[in-house]
Amino acid sequence: MDDISTSTLLITLAILILLSAYFSSSETGLMSINRYRLKHLENEGHKGALRVQKLIARPDRLIGLILIGNNLVNIGATTVATIICVRLYGDIWGPVVVTVGLTLIILIFAEVTPKTLAALYPEKVSFASSFILLPLLTLFYPFVYFINGITNGILVLLRISPLNDDGQNLSREELRTVVHEAGAMIPQKHQDMLVGILDLEKVTAEDIMVPRSDIVSIDINDDWKDIQRQLVNAQHTRVLLYRDSIDDAVGFVHMRDALRLLSKDQFTKASLLRAVREIYFTPESTPLHTLMYQFQAAKERIGLVVDEYGDIQGLVTLEDILEEIIGDFTTSIVPDHSKEAHVQQDGSVLVDGSANLRELNKEMDWNFPTEGPKTLNGLILEHLEDIPDANISVRIHGYPIEIIEIKDNMIKSVRVLPTYYSMPNEEDN
Repeated sequence: MDDISTSTLLITLAILILLSAYFSSSETGLMSINRYRLKHLENEGHKGALRVQKLIARPDRLIGLILIGNNLVNIGATTVATIICVRLYGDIWGPVVVTVGLTLIILIFAEVTPKTLAALYPEKVSFASSFILLPLLTLFYPFVYFINGITNGILVLLRISPLNDDGQNLSREELRTVVHEAGAMIPQKHQDMLVGILDLEKVTAEDIMVPRSDIVSIDINDDWKDIQRQLVNAQHTRVLLYRDSIDDAVGFVHMRDALRLLSKDQFTKASLLRAVREIYFTPESTPLHTLMYQFQAAKERIGLVVDEYGDIQGLVTLEDILEEIIGDFTTSIVPDHSKEAHVQQDGSVLVDGSANLRELNKEMDWNFPTEGPKTLNGLILEHLEDIPDANISVRIHGYPIEIIEIKDNMIKSVRVLPTYYSMPNEEDN
């Protein structure tokens, strides 16, 4: 070493620090690269992505290679720097200067700066470094294999699999976060649709069904003229027919079939009964994604929702499921739930007691709990544990509510006030 000039040693030191920066940036870039974008580029045949995928397929070997290279160049840099400092500052101050000086140099130029750059541009750094790392992995494979054998053995003793890749699978909530974080890359409408698809598993038929009391249906035992009048005024393409009680449902009649019978002068009660279509029943606890597949398999678009005792609780359609994904259809001739919520000039909202809580939350941007009762009437009754009188005020989940009308043991209408509003004689939740 004494024969080597100081200038040559300085050049060697600079090269070793650059190599250390290369290994540091490669490690950060390869470990922080977006795995899903990398998979997309790999499927498109991107050569850089293919090289990187080969490297990260075995992260234990990749990390072993990088750390071997980084430690070799850092130890070499320490040795060369020590020789230089001893020459310049003597045997006493030389080691002190090399310890302080080289630590700062490595931290700034070989660690923090290159790793920050790699974290900001992981793809560029990873694709470029893979040109060198792949041949190095082949060259040092025996050494890397030996080191990995020892470290993997230690991991096995700790009951940890070095090939465990469970962390690469996204949960539903993580996928929801990815969709929201996409920003301008995915339009807001498309984000809402994707999130709606993810939510189908958490929403049941009971959550979106038309309640039993709101089902448009016709008693087949009514006078024939009344039946004709109801069919003429029906706003739906399918109408439920029943005998005396909706629990004795006969089936759905399609308006197209009724018109066909009318055109052939065969429009009688008997022919109408022959034209009814079989009813599809589904439990109220059926998740929407399952119900959608069942509709698809049975080639159905409408079904009746039953409880555990087989009693009819409501009606659900394929359109209801689609609206959970893409939002309300504006072409519907039937008024949607907005008819149940009327914003007043003072900021309060008059709401029908039968309004569905999930629909109110979506339309009014409220946050009523939906785990229990499905309607606002049910939520208030559950909270009070009694049927209240009119003009009673209550605060539920932070929302001041004034009960306006009670009829037939049901809350028919309420006024929801702004959350900052305080009311006298208010019963808090």
